[in-house]
Amino acid sequence: MRVLGIDPGLTRCGFGVVDGVPGRAPTLVDVGVARTPADLDVARRLVRLEVAVEEWLLRHRPDVVAVERVFAQHNVTSVMGTAQAAGVAMLVAARHGLPVVLHTPSEVKAAVTGSGRADKAQVGAMVARILRLDAPPRPADAADAVALAIAHVWRGPAVNRYAEAVAAHARPARLPRTTPRRVS
Repeated sequence: MRVLGIDPGLTRCGFGVVDGVPGRAPTLVDVGVARTPADLDVARRLVRLEVAVEEWLLRHRPDVVAVERVFAQHNVTSVMGTAQAAGVAMLVAARHGLPVVLHTPSEVKAAVTGSGRADKAQVGAMVARILRLDAPPRPADAADAVALAIAHVWRGPAVNRYAEAVAAHARPARLPRTTPRRVS
């Protein structure tokens, strides 16, 4: 399975591609960061991110895209930009017909380090160790994207099976009647 991990951000958006299967060490395919200038208006920055995501999808042809789930922070401006960048990544992947899975930062940290409270340095060090790299990918956004991809390779199938089981047992929602009734 090939996974494209995306650590969304307006200033720096991390990308990491790994090949792997559960139970085995994944292989790093590519890692990088797309940057947008802070002095550019938000709409144009989002267009640049769209182009970057499109390029990564076309170059690497992943089976699934794993995006970091945006969580509440104290800085509302930062959360908004991160959420907008995540939305662009999910939109582009969906346009290509790819499944998109969201993982929280604590899920990723737990999958890669064994602790959901690990710091960025610990995540980077474990990414390097898991992939047998001399050093963690830089900047930290790149290492985080690779960690997302690794976490999905290792945890994704279980998450997907759970979601499929829930969906299979859910009752279909009743749809409202769409044609008007004729009153005599």
